[in-house]
Amino acid sequence: MKLIGRNDTGARSVPAAAPQTHAEADTDAWAQSAEDTQQGLPAQRSYGPESLVRISAQQLVDAVGRYPAAADDEPAAEPEDAASFETALAAREQAALESRHRCAADAGDPGAASQLGAMLLRRGDLEDAEPYLRAAAAAGLRAAANNLGVLLHQRGHRAEAAQWWRQAAVAGSAPAAHALGLQLRDQGEEEAAEYWLHFAAEHGHPLGAYALGDLMEHRRDVRAERWFKVSADAGHREAAYRLARMREAAGDKETAETWYRTAAARSHARAALRLGVLLEERRELDEAARWYRQSAQNGEPRAACALGFLLRDAGDLAAAAEWWQEAAEAGDGNAANALGALHAGRGEAAEAERWYRAALDAGDHNGAFNLGLLCAGTGRGTQAEQWYRKAAYAGHREACNALAVVLLQRGDESGAEPWFSKAAEAGSVDGAFNLGVLHAGRGELPQAHEWYARAAAEGHGEAALQLAVVHEQRGNAAGALERYRQAAAGGSAEGAFRLAAVLERRGDADAEVEHWYTVAAEADHRRAQVRMGVRAAERGELQTAEHWYRRAAEAGSRSAAFNLGLLLARHDGESEAVLWYTRAADAGHGRAALRLALLALRRGEPVQAENWCRRAAESGPAEVAERAARLLGALSAELSA
Repeated sequence: MKLIGRNDTGARSVPAAAPQTHAEADTDAWAQSAEDTQQGLPAQRSYGPESLVRISAQQLVDAVGRYPAAADDEPAAEPEDAASFETALAAREQAALESRHRCAADAGDPGAASQLGAMLLRRGDLEDAEPYLRAAAAAGLRAAANNLGVLLHQRGHRAEAAQWWRQAAVAGSAPAAHALGLQLRDQGEEEAAEYWLHFAAEHGHPLGAYALGDLMEHRRDVRAERWFKVSADAGHREAAYRLARMREAAGDKETAETWYRTAAARSHARAALRLGVLLEERRELDEAARWYRQSAQNGEPRAACALGFLLRDAGDLAAAAEWWQEAAEAGDGNAANALGALHAGRGEAAEAERWYRAALDAGDHNGAFNLGLLCAGTGRGTQAEQWYRKAAYAGHREACNALAVVLLQRGDESGAEPWFSKAAEAGSVDGAFNLGVLHAGRGELPQAHEWYARAAAEGHGEAALQLAVVHEQRGNAAGALERYRQAAAGGSAEGAFRLAAVLERRGDADAEVEHWYTVAAEADHRRAQVRMGVRAAERGELQTAEHWYRRAAEAGSRSAAFNLGLLLARHDGESEAVLWYTRAADAGHGRAALRLALLALRRGEPVQAENWCRRAAESGPAEVAERAARLLGALSAELSA
C-alpha cells in the first residue's frame, strides 16, 4: 500500500507499514503525485522564489547552535559536526513545516490537514494524525483517504480501512487500489482483489503489478509472467526473482539468468544463490563463488553452504569450514552435515556427532543417517541401528537400505525385505540392487532381474554385472558385452575385468583390452593384475610384469605368487622364488607344489620331494596330478630300493 504524504509533486518517498505478499517483497513507500491533488494550500501560504528568506551566518549559528569546541591538542571532528549540523537544521525545518501545516489545518485548510496527518502518521503518532486525516478525507482528498486507511489498518480496524481505501481508489488512487486489493485477497475475495490490483497495475503501481502477478501465479494463470515483468522493469527485485524462477521452470535458462542477475544486482539473496547455482553448473566457478558470497553476506545460509563446497573442492578446507559453520549456525542442516563429515574424516568423532545432531535439530534427517554411519564405524551397532531406524521412518532412502542390511545380517530376512522395498521405491539404487540379491537368493530370478535392471538404469555397476552374467550364460554375447560396458562404466572392477576378457577373446582392439584390464587392476582386482603381469611378460616388460604379480601375490593371489616365482627363478632369484612357490602351494596351487618337488629332488631331498608331490597330486589340476603321481611312483621305488 502507499501512504500519500502530499498533494503536490516532487516529494520524496518514505517507507510505511503495509500488507505484504511475500517475505522478500520490497517495502511499500509513500507515493506523492499531482494526480492526488484536489485542493492545494492557500496562495498566501505558498513559498516561491520571491518569498525566500535570507539569513546571515550569525543568525544561522544563533538558531542551530555553534559547533562543539575542540581541545587545543585535538583536531576538530568536522565530518561528525557537519552531520550534527545537518541533522539539527533538518529537524528545525521539519518542526517549522509541521507548525505551519498545523496552523493552516486548525484554520480549516483540508490540504494542510492532509499534509500534517501524513507527517504524524509517518512519525508513528497515530492518535494525533487521525482527526486531521479524517477531516481531509471527509473533504474529498483521496491522499488523505488512502492514508487514513493505512492508519486504521495499523490499528486493526480493517473493515473501515477498506472503506477509505475504496473511496480513494474509486477517485483514482493506485496506491489505495493496491492496498484494497491486498486486503480483499487476504479475505479470500480473489475476484474483487484481482480487479483492484489490476487497476493499480494499469495505473503504473509496481507493487500492484507484483501482487497481481503473485495472485495469478497462485491460480496458475499464464498472465502472471506479464505482470511480474512489468513490476521487475520498474525495479521490483522480488518480481525479477519470481520471473526468473518461472523462466527457469520453463527451461529458458538464458532469460532466467538475466532476471536473476537483475534481482541479484539489487541485493536479492535468493536470486544471487540461484545465479551462483547456474554458473556452477556451467563450471564458471569464480563468478559462482562471487554470487554465493554476496548471497551469504545478505543472510542466505544455503549460499554460505554452497560456497563452502566450492572452497572444499578447491582445496581450501579451512575457509570451507568457516562458511559451513556460519551456515550451520544459521540453521542450515546440509552445512552441519558437511562439518560433521569433515570432523569424522579427521577422526574427531565427538565433534562430528555434535554437528550431525545439529543437522538433525535443523530438520535434516541426513543427520540421523550420518549418526548411524558414525556409530557403525565406531562399533556401536545398537546405536547405529537406532539412528538408521529414525532416519528410515522419516523417509531417508539410504537409511532404509542401511537398516535392511543390518536386519539381513542378523538373519531377519522378513524384516529386511520391506525396508529394501521402501528404499528401492524411493529411488535408492543400492536398495534396488539389494532387493535383487534377496530375490536371487530365493531363486526368484525374474523379480531379481527386474530390480537389477532398475538399479543398472541408474548406473549401479554391480547390478549391470549381474545382468551381463545372465546374458552370457544364455549365449547373448551382444547383450553381455553391453552390460559389461555398463558395469565397467559404473565402477565395477569385476565388470571391467570381464569386459576386457570378452574383448580379448574376440580379438578386438588391444588398446581397449589393456585399458579395461588396467582399470580393474588399479581397483585391486587380483585376476586383472595377474593378466596385466602375463601380458607385460609376453611383451618382455619384466619389471612391469613383476610389479603386477607382486601386487596381486601380496593381496593373496596364488596364481600371481606362482607366476612371480617363475619370473624370479628365470632371473637368478631362486631363493625368493621358493618363498613365493611355497606361498602358492600352501594356498592349494598344484603347479607350485610340483615345482617345489622338482627343486627338492634337485637339492637331493627325496622326502621333501615326496611330500610336495603328494600335495601337488591333491591340488591338481588333472595333468599336474598325473605328473605328480608318476614322479611319486618313481620316488617311492627309489626310496624302497
